[in-house]
Parts: sequence; C-alpha cells; structure tokens
Amino acid sequence: MINKNEWLTVGLITSCHGINGQVKVKSLSDFEERFIKPGIRWLQKENEPPSKIELISGFKQPGKETFIVKFQGIITRNHAEQLKKSKILVKADILPKLQKEEFHLLELLNLEVKTLENGELKKIGKVINLENEKNNLLVIELFINQKKVLVPFVKEIVPLVDIKNNFLIIHPPNGLLDL
Repeated sequence: MINKNEWLTVGLITSCHGINGQVKVKSLSDFEERFIKPGIRWLQKENEPPSKIELISGFKQPGKETFIVKFQGIITRNHAEQLKKSKILVKADILPKLQKEEFHLLELLNLEVKTLENGELKKIGKVINLENEKNNLLVIELFINQKKVLVPFVKEIVPLVDIKNNFLIIHPPNGLLDL
C-alpha cells in the first residue's frame, strides 16, 4: 500500500539510448517535467535503498510516453546499462501543483466507493491502493465480502471523484465486481 511518507515510482528506465550514457524512460506520471527539468532525482534498483542522481536533460519522444534522459556522471553506454530496470522515484509528499478539477492519485486512497442504483447512492467499498505500472487501476476492497477488485481509473467507469467529501462514484461494467 502506498504511504504518504514513502516513495512513488514515476518512471522506469527501460533501456540505453545511444553511446553517450542516455537512457530511455517509460513515464508512469502525468508530469513531464519530472523527466525534462534538470535537478535531483532518486533511482532505485530492485529493493535497494533509493540513491540520489542529478538529471541534466531530457526530452519526450514524439508520439510516445517515453523520454530520453541524461544523468550526471553517466557518460557511456556501459554506465547506462547498469541503470536498466531502475525506478525513478519522488517523495510521495512532494507533489506538483494541480489545476482546478485535477487531483493526485494519492488523494484517492481511502475514498469511499459508491454506485448509483435506482437513483440512490450505495456504499460498496473503499479505495485501498493504486496500481500504475501499466495502467491506472484502483484497488477497491468491497464491504460485502472484503474481496479486492481492480477497477480501471477511466472516466467511463469512474465518472465522479469528490475529494472534498471523501468519495467517488463508479459505474462498473457488468461482472467487473464479481471477478
């Protein structure tokens, strides 16, 4: 479970790019500046403690959700090879500013989950975790049987998020909550 005192994974280093130490990063974030704007970042390989590294430059590959990134001190392809499969992390409590009507995925934790049945809201569970390695999924624990279900976090299924009143509404396709 994600804890606000922990790290969030915002990117994954997937491969080397070229011979001068650049790496290809798969973004798991909506904030491109995390891979473009120079400054201190944190890398983690498997279960090792995060280590500090300075991002020197980066750019988004056209039409893709990947970035080409250059880190301080990584000057050869061999250096870059050692970073493969590393996660790029940020502290969970250092989150970018948002526009009106936007929210951070962390704010969804512990929200009550409701459905609209026969014109009335019915409490069915709560958000207990998030999974975002490949897609944004809400892990919802159902009140009725404590079963955990994965719900895609898309507008068609989660049409309303009310952070202020601590709930969200889902319109699950038939059978989604039975899986």
